[in-house]
Amino acid sequence: MSLPSLRIGTRGSPLALAQAHETRRRLSEAHRCGEDRFPLVIIKTSGDLIQDRALSEAGGKGLFTKEIDAAMLAGEIDVAVHSSKDLPTALPDGIVVAGFLPREDVRDALISAKSATIAGLPAGGSLGTASLRRQAQVKRLRPDLQVGLLRGNVETRLGKAERGEIDATLLAYAGLKRLGLAHRATALLEIDDFLPAVGQGAIGLTARPGDAAALDALAPLLDAATGEALACERAFLAVLDGSCRTPIAGHARKLDGRLTFRGAVFRVDGSEVFEVEAGGAPADAAALGEAAGRELLARLPKGVLAAH
Repeated sequence: MSLPSLRIGTRGSPLALAQAHETRRRLSEAHRCGEDRFPLVIIKTSGDLIQDRALSEAGGKGLFTKEIDAAMLAGEIDVAVHSSKDLPTALPDGIVVAGFLPREDVRDALISAKSATIAGLPAGGSLGTASLRRQAQVKRLRPDLQVGLLRGNVETRLGKAERGEIDATLLAYAGLKRLGLAHRATALLEIDDFLPAVGQGAIGLTARPGDAAALDALAPLLDAATGEALACERAFLAVLDGSCRTPIAGHARKLDGRLTFRGAVFRVDGSEVFEVEAGGAPADAAALGEAAGRELLARLPKGVLAAH
């Protein structure tokens, strides 16, 4: 039976399109057919339209996915391509995570015309970010910095830091690499010092659970190690019921056949961090993440997790 045409839903930002094109290229190579078999359907999301305030103030998780989910449930697309850190832990009925492409570098990148390190930024300097996780970790390292909201696409944020309109910004290195902009990273922040977002660096693919044709077509693209890491990280986040209003970080990786995980919850002002570490068999990834989340949840002071 020949492979059916699959419509790929995506946001229209340059990074989202780069991720959709990567998915389409991999589908074309896996099935030895032309990329025109996989047309892209560009969908504008609430997260794209809101530029004047932090997403945490506008509803948080789901702002980059709900219109794409609606298109899938309406039968307008067959597959959707997402940045995994934008994927809510609970998806609507009728949509499943099919899996993940091989994970890119998970580190955050510093972009600054002033310094190659956060420690070297000017006293009282300015750093722009839309991420409460990044804000909290920066404030933990440099409480004196003025951390403000910076929205917009990658090129917009890069430009403001490179022109010196702000002293620095932080972006996911994976996104810079996918856009061919890795050379514009001033420095990379090591995971041990600056914990990434759950799902950072991974492209997630969703489909309808009963759509065997779409799921079968995606199967050769999926990376097992990335799937294990993301199962752990997303289970951790689900226990904490993480919204964009609470700075939460988490990262799992396979080393010597064993899955290791580190997670953290921060106070927004960076004044406190609550951490947990875990390790175990990759086959137990989701249970590992869930247990780490429950352990951390039991230790968190009241009020650290923002109300939803």
